[in-house]
Amino acid sequence: MRIASALVVLSLVFGGVVGCDDSGEIPTGGSTGAGASTSASSSTSSVTTTSGSTSSGSTSTGMVSSLDDLLARLRANRDLTLQEESDKGGWPVLVTEGRVVVATNSSLQIAGDFNAWTPAALTADQGFGYAILPDVAGAKYKLVDGGTYGPDPWARAYAYDQNGEITQIAPTTPHLDRYFEKGDAKNAPRTVRVWVPEGGATSVLYAEDGQNLFDPDAFFGGWKLDQAAPAHMMIVAIDNTADRFQEYTQVTDQIQGQTIGGEADEYAAFLDGVVRPLVATHYGEPTKRGLIGSSLGGLVSLEIAYAYPSVYAFAASMSGTLGWGSIALSNPTIIQKYVAKGHQPTAIYLDSGGGGTCADTDGDGTMDDGDSTDNFCETNQMRDALAGLGYQFDVDLFHWHEAGATHDEAAWAARVFRPLQIFDGL
Repeated sequence: MRIASALVVLSLVFGGVVGCDDSGEIPTGGSTGAGASTSASSSTSSVTTTSGSTSSGSTSTGMVSSLDDLLARLRANRDLTLQEESDKGGWPVLVTEGRVVVATNSSLQIAGDFNAWTPAALTADQGFGYAILPDVAGAKYKLVDGGTYGPDPWARAYAYDQNGEITQIAPTTPHLDRYFEKGDAKNAPRTVRVWVPEGGATSVLYAEDGQNLFDPDAFFGGWKLDQAAPAHMMIVAIDNTADRFQEYTQVTDQIQGQTIGGEADEYAAFLDGVVRPLVATHYGEPTKRGLIGSSLGGLVSLEIAYAYPSVYAFAASMSGTLGWGSIALSNPTIIQKYVAKGHQPTAIYLDSGGGGTCADTDGDGTMDDGDSTDNFCETNQMRDALAGLGYQFDVDLFHWHEAGATHDEAAWAARVFRPLQIFDGL
């Protein structure tokens, strides 16, 4: 066992919690670019409202009878109404008058392709400001704070362009959707992000550390999954929380003398009981389902497949922390659990970067006592164990070694196309 060296601690922590501004306030540090081909001026104009301008691509299960009804609910309980409509059809909310955008800071302005990206004032109300936009599928807009353009933090649909995140209205092209405050009795609320392919999904991949997977400002530039996703593959990216070590590990272990972990089965139940029903409700869940994660996210992906073998056709571990349980304690590793259970129907993808010498000098059954990096030896040990159980290479067992690759999002982004293509081809 390698006990809490700086290298191991960094290896486990990378991919951790990223602060996401989903509080309802527009971020003030965004790009000054509007994200449109038309230059935005600093002048202010009024928002033009187009009533009844609907598109076949615009849908909303959060339809209300009128603007007056929505405003009355916001005045009575702003925060509750924001969350309620986010849970249903999402913001901007479709009413009879158009699409309603709401900001908790009424001094903000709004600009988009509906007004040639010229900032226009919001209508101030009781503790919020709002604007009514035309209901045009695929329209884009941003909120403006001073000369800084930023996304609508409550919006359901968004994408990234050269100026960062940009908000969309009922897009019919590939895009991201997000759902806030998703948790259960044992798992803290977090954001769930969904990559929605064009023309419907034939498969769905559930991915860990969601805030690192699409955002170009994430650690090391993120995974850029929106650029790597095959056509017709939906990707459901589940944000981590401050409880990442607890949720992503199947047993306890010790890091620097602190015993942590062991709640992966509760997290697997959250995925099965909260996230999958959300996907089924809003999109219809494809029957071809997979899992993917890196580091501890790779570990928990394998644990979920272990717990629900008939549900997932595929599980991918990239640089997975597969020796967890034996770092400083003597609890069963995921390798030992798979060996004890025998061959299972889920196809497994394993990879790592790094390299080095593999050894088990302490006799705990885990090849983690050499000088290897990026979980190279533990990944190879898992590969060999599965092959010994009857898994067949290039059928239900896939392995890749990216020699020398580091343990970070940039390295995973560079090779994530491999597991995505394998899953797509199953």
